[in-house]
Amino acid sequence: MPNESKTTLDLRTATAFVIAAMIGTGVFTTLGFQVADIRSASAVMMLWIIGGVIALCGALTYGELGAALPRSGGEYNILTRVYSPALGFLAGWVSATVGFAGPAALAAMALASYSAAIVPGVAENHLAAGTVLTFSILHASSLRAGTALQKVLTALKVLLILVFALSAFTVDSPQSVPLVPGGSDLAFMTGSGYAVALIFVSYAYTGWNSAIYIVGELDRPSQTLPRALLLGTGVVTVLYVLLNYAFLYTVPIDDLAGQIEVGFLSGAQIFGEAGGRITASIIVVLLASTVSAYIFLGPRILAVMGEDVPGLGWLSNRSARGLPVNAFVLQLVLSLAFIYLFSFDQVLVYASILLVTISTLAVAGVYVLRWTQPDLPRPYRTWGYPYTPAIFLTVNVWMLTFTLTDRTFESLVGLAILVVGMAIYAVLNQLKTSGA
Repeated sequence: MPNESKTTLDLRTATAFVIAAMIGTGVFTTLGFQVADIRSASAVMMLWIIGGVIALCGALTYGELGAALPRSGGEYNILTRVYSPALGFLAGWVSATVGFAGPAALAAMALASYSAAIVPGVAENHLAAGTVLTFSILHASSLRAGTALQKVLTALKVLLILVFALSAFTVDSPQSVPLVPGGSDLAFMTGSGYAVALIFVSYAYTGWNSAIYIVGELDRPSQTLPRALLLGTGVVTVLYVLLNYAFLYTVPIDDLAGQIEVGFLSGAQIFGEAGGRITASIIVVLLASTVSAYIFLGPRILAVMGEDVPGLGWLSNRSARGLPVNAFVLQLVLSLAFIYLFSFDQVLVYASILLVTISTLAVAGVYVLRWTQPDLPRPYRTWGYPYTPAIFLTVNVWMLTFTLTDRTFESLVGLAILVVGMAIYAVLNQLKTSGA
């Protein structure tokens, strides 16, 4: 069989993975959690605009880091090279647990939830598990088939979102959605609830860095990587603002509060009750694309860790087609554990807190790398440096500070995940020393 891992991925494929990984669970599920505490449409819209700006700042910074350190593995590779192997291992551990297995499970759980809105009584957990299993088998079997399907699903996703958002303007009784916050909105926008809501939004934007996980497989990575990051993030920011405007424009805030299937509610207002089910069917397809993207990307990090860390070499074992099958199996097991052992809200908060923490350390690395390795070749330099990464870091630290106090239990669970990762690293390091 041909070794498909030697196939290089072009700009369209890399951008498709960025868009597919970003547009999914978060944008179709988190609005209900946001408006439960923030009863202001304009303040909520500002959340999505701020989230897009922060994601773009992160993408600009990651473009430099990935082009200067062009190896697949994402934050694992960056933090290992910039800080230390121990911190890099923690980044890889987070990616392996809640970075990809968690979001894949979340997207599958959301897909199952929307499916239940279409076919009441469906076994949601089993449907979510079956979705993860199907895409795991596909991507572990063929690189070409997986990437071809991903591009088709992503193009369909963008088209359907545009059609849905524009159709919202046909409703008979629209809601008022001012885009400029008023004076009373400042109380919402400076409180802890807004910071926590921004954590949910940051999760919806998770995936803006997706191309960095496959930089080692890109054609002309120093050019393709920053372009894919910026193009994908820019497109998604516009789509997110349009989509959330459509949700708020068509459904009263009181009806959205606490709901997961916000797309179903909005679709019912736009197209009628039957249209709501049609909309839910469309979202199921869109979420399938997201599940596919996370399942494709995650094992790349595990495989790179397997190449570097003694005791994890089995993760780098590849099939005759050059694909890291063992890494796919481990990610599948973790995703199934999330589906069957945790609630949607728990997985969402655990993943959000840890991913924001790791991306914050990675972005700070651009300052460290410029100081410690000023002569390192940088085919791409961060636009707006040093202000661009500073904006990203400031907002992220603000979010994390308030989240630690407002969602203490979930924060402690996130800390426990990091402690487990440190313990595993210590054991592996001890085995390496003993073996020597």
